[in-house]
Amino acid sequence: MKLLKVIVLSLGFFWASAQAQNISIATGGTGGVYYPMGGGLASVLSSKVPGMSATAEVTGGSVDNLNLIGTGKPYVGFSMADAAKDAQVGEGKFAGKKVDLRTLVVLYPNLMHVVTVDSTGIKSMKDLKGKRISTGAPGSATEVMAFRLLEAAGLDKDKDVKRERLSVAESVNAIKDRKIDAFFWVGGLPTAAVTDLANTPGTKIVMVDTGDEVASMNKKYGNLYFVANIPKATYSGMAKDNKVAAVANILVVNANMPDDQAYKIVKAIFDNKLELVRTHQEFMSINLDNQKQKATPIDFHPGALKYFKEKNVKVN
Repeated sequence: MKLLKVIVLSLGFFWASAQAQNISIATGGTGGVYYPMGGGLASVLSSKVPGMSATAEVTGGSVDNLNLIGTGKPYVGFSMADAAKDAQVGEGKFAGKKVDLRTLVVLYPNLMHVVTVDSTGIKSMKDLKGKRISTGAPGSATEVMAFRLLEAAGLDKDKDVKRERLSVAESVNAIKDRKIDAFFWVGGLPTAAVTDLANTPGTKIVMVDTGDEVASMNKKYGNLYFVANIPKATYSGMAKDNKVAAVANILVVNANMPDDQAYKIVKAIFDNKLELVRTHQEFMSINLDNQKQKATPIDFHPGALKYFKEKNVKVN
């Protein structure tokens, strides 16, 4: 009888282990927006979805996240739509290695920050010629979009600028130390590292407009980009609103994720939105209306579509 009880308990343990859903959230660097949002998402999934345990991982950003998803392991990744499209079709940084992706949720707009300080004299994209700049960390979609912006502005990324490949936090430190003149960063509002630079005594930030480059980028790369606004109240010292190139952020997974798992993740996001907003205000931007627009070039996961159907949301 005692042996039977042990066997039953053991079987129960293994059954519970088999049912456990361990998820990794691929985020970005600690100075950006993906990281706090990913931490908030991991907390909600672990506390609100029975049997699910989620942990957030620091990464280089979208490109790293898409490569992790490509391993087929249970990753949920934050990504910019343009990088995800490249991964899906096997182009750019994903040449020769397609990633079979599905969208869970359209998140919020990612706004391109081209940041400098007034002492550099940089006021436009053309003024970057001959300057030392950071185009983003290796493994980030900031680098992908920065290259496209430079190209649209008529600048050769290899000949016209001196390039560093720094994260947003590293870029801010490099600006403070006068090791670079400007940096690219694409993210949500506000980005902690940019706020830090703007609040540095004796520093006046300058935000370079990039809205004029959008039409040229879309002509070459597809209708992925749009013009958005960084209000001057976002960062201390901004002289005016900043008209910028923007792209949608999406939450993506491997197509092999089980439908029920995808459904639970999407449901948890919308059911616990207020709790998520406490971790970062960009969670306020996530709503069901955003899912109706074709902001993502990646098809929605069937599990996500099930949730949207329950909410009478028809996805285009």
